Amino acid sequence: MSSYLKSKKFLVFLGKSLFSILVALTFTVIPKPRKSVAGEIVLITGSGSGLGRLLALQFVRLGSVLVLWDVNTEANEETRRMAQEAGASRVYAYTCDCSRKEEVYRVADQVKKEVGDVSILINNAGIVTGKKFLDCPDELMEKSFDVNFKAHLWTYKAFLPAMIANNHGHLVCISSSAGLVGVNGLADYCASKFAANGFAESMFIEILAQKLKGIKTTIVCPFFIKTGMFEGCATGSPTLLPILELEYVVQKIVDAILQEQLYLYMPKFLYFMMLLKSVLPIKTGLLIADYMGIFNVMDGFTGQKKNA
Repeated sequence: MSSYLKSKKFLVFLGKSLFSILVALTFTVIPKPRKSVAGEIVLITGSGSGLGRLLALQFVRLGSVLVLWDVNTEANEETRRMAQEAGASRVYAYTCDCSRKEEVYRVADQVKKEVGDVSILINNAGIVTGKKFLDCPDELMEKSFDVNFKAHLWTYKAFLPAMIANNHGHLVCISSSAGLVGVNGLADYCASKFAANGFAESMFIEILAQKLKGIKTTIVCPFFIKTGMFEGCATGSPTLLPILELEYVVQKIVDAILQEQLYLYMPKFLYFMMLLKSVLPIKTGLLIADYMGIFNVMDGFTGQKKNA
């Protein structure tokens, strides 16, 4: 390549880079326009309670068609009833154990026949063992990966082809702050959430490389949420790292989807934490973590009670 072409390529790169930064800065001041999801078929895994249930009710208000997946049939039917009472004209509930590949594919085929092509896929189902690594039975660690990570592989395989064919869709990964930094007492959970993060980000790049501009990705990494899943956990720094209110998290996730935001970290201090993790000496980072009580967040963990 001649020096002229190299210079031209660099100038184009520089111009596009500066423009992208300017656009990003503009949207920090002026809210990005929100897209309409009325009529979109939205599939939410883990919809029987907590975050999944409230997300479903939010999408009802936005006029979406709901497809609800949960392993707990009774809880999922309750979500469907609540959605109908909230005004949903089309809502479908399916019992599905997302940890089982064959079951995901079977129920996905049923959805395609009975409802249509899913255009917004929200991988929300998750479990936490809350045990130290050497105390955690192998089958529980495998279950963590099956639900928190592998289910994402199977749902993408099931629903992404139609999105590609239509060049239209939105893939939402509900991950965790534990998918960004390691947490004492959450080795298997962190590993599964790191995997989910890496997969979602890689698929974003793969879709981008295919120039499928109609397919969007949102990766959500919240700190602990008041859903009961992390019952008993505490934060040593409630100002910077509060246990998050469920309604607040739901609203932020829906806003991120409607604004087609790639990354959503909650609280915002997590963005700063990731910067510190990258630039500070290890010992300094560990001192900060110790000061904020991050090493001890799982000390009081009891987990979600059955039938709660």
